[in-house]
Amino acid sequence: MSERSSPGRVMQLVGTARRFNQSPKLLNAARRTREWALGEQQIDYGLSSARGRPVDVAFRQLAALRTEEPGVAGELGAAVLQGWQRLAEAQGRGRGEVDVAVLFTDLVSFSEWALEAGDELAVGLLREVSEAIEPPILVRGGHVVKRLGDGVMAVFRDASSATEAAFDACDRVALVNVEGHRPQLRTGIHLGRPRKVGRDYLGVDVNIAARLAESARPEEILVSERTLQALDPGSVSSTRRRFHARGAPANLVAHAVRRA
Repeated sequence: MSERSSPGRVMQLVGTARRFNQSPKLLNAARRTREWALGEQQIDYGLSSARGRPVDVAFRQLAALRTEEPGVAGELGAAVLQGWQRLAEAQGRGRGEVDVAVLFTDLVSFSEWALEAGDELAVGLLREVSEAIEPPILVRGGHVVKRLGDGVMAVFRDASSATEAAFDACDRVALVNVEGHRPQLRTGIHLGRPRKVGRDYLGVDVNIAARLAESARPEEILVSERTLQALDPGSVSSTRRRFHARGAPANLVAHAVRRA
């Protein structure tokens, strides 16, 4: 009797576990807890099957958990992996294997202008800015990682290519004029070894480049100390600037660079 009823109990347990995993209240609670503790960083699961490192295998297994129907197990797994990544970065592990120049661009006061100008002009401006920024990136061998509304994130194999692309992009954006409004570009570049996860790059080095862009003045290109050291001294002139930004090392030194 107990043997015949055993499969029924197993199915009942499976059904209970499935309902638990897909409970909207529990899922929202797990997601809010993860974002509160670790931030809203999104994980890219498009990992190459050729990678066999433990963390990459873990990411793929987590991707299998987080199918088309999100579940509590997937959120808890994401929290574990994000926590591991934070710890690894803090201890200097989990970084990339080669130097990459990370570039971020941003439009000064775009949101305020867009609120007054309206959606049609705002979309038109973003289209023109994109057409101004992206060709110099591609010509210099860069890769656009993601488009961030009024800016982009791109990576290059060396600091020189990233800086030259930034100079060209700034010059081209300065020519954009939409109903009398001339957008002003600001750019940050940092040479480091971010971790490549799928199509994205993660880590402190990415954060540094983003904070440099946020701290740059209109039409200014801010680079880190390491980026400047990798540039040909005869190709640029620079002005040293110290700044403090959330998520960046406290002793970070920035340099505003211009063509020599």
